[in-house]
Amino acid sequence: MATASPQDKQCEDWGYTGASLSEWGLNWPYANGDQQSPVNINSRTATFDETLAERPLLISYCLCREWELSNDGHAVQVVPKPKTATFESSAAFRDSRSEQVLKLVTSGGPLPEGHEFELCHLRFHWGREDDRGSEHTVNFKAFPMELHLLHWNTSLYSNLADAMGKRDGIVIMSVIVQIGRENAGVKNFTDHLEDIQYKGKSKTITTAFNPAAFLPDPALREYWTYEGSLTSPPCYENVQWIIFRYPLTISHVQMEEFRRLRCHAKGQPPPPGEEGMLCDNFRPTQPIKSRVIRASFQ
Repeated sequence: MATASPQDKQCEDWGYTGASLSEWGLNWPYANGDQQSPVNINSRTATFDETLAERPLLISYCLCREWELSNDGHAVQVVPKPKTATFESSAAFRDSRSEQVLKLVTSGGPLPEGHEFELCHLRFHWGREDDRGSEHTVNFKAFPMELHLLHWNTSLYSNLADAMGKRDGIVIMSVIVQIGRENAGVKNFTDHLEDIQYKGKSKTITTAFNPAAFLPDPALREYWTYEGSLTSPPCYENVQWIIFRYPLTISHVQMEEFRRLRCHAKGQPPPPGEEGMLCDNFRPTQPIKSRVIRASFQ
């Protein structure tokens, strides 16, 4: 799925192959919109926006005490659970303490001034082979995997469902993944993928981690941005995309761990016309139409 978990039962009945993919526009009218994602990023025609360089993207992630790893038959999803911090009310009342859940938020950059967007979940998309798998392409080149980090606007909306499809409601940060050296952050997940091999499986992991481990180094966070949509049904628009220029690297062995996953429940047959492997779970690129892709760098 693109980066948003289905909001209703109907959204479970879809796929990435053949007739199923071609029916998205029939079952979910938003999929026929003028601002659909993913798109091809043409680095030569992207417009440098000086305001993006002057207003840095601020990513404030904290250490998570645990996280839930799941296979929904469309993708691998990670839901982080931030740790709780204890605060003293004041110097005069040191025995009065309160607990507060730390947030995983981002602001600045192309986002509305004064607004905070909280990280909801991470989703991985990958290909059967190394020549495909990413949803976005760069100069028409596809990559083996793409990671999405979906955030919702806590300054305007009360919850994720309320923010879906609304103006300034959702921002998705995208990290392209290529094959290279082993990634220690990703290893926290690949070590447990065998426990969620089949659709419907999930596992709560208590190994602490910071989602920032999946992002480029702060000095390398140049990006492209544009207005688009969710890349899976119901394909709601009004999504601000931030695609980082520099990729994340994982090993071939780590990539193969994802390719061993199944898109059907254990003991059940795979969907008609499919072999049952969870791979090639990406939507083809959509027409850019009149949209402008802006860059934070020259």
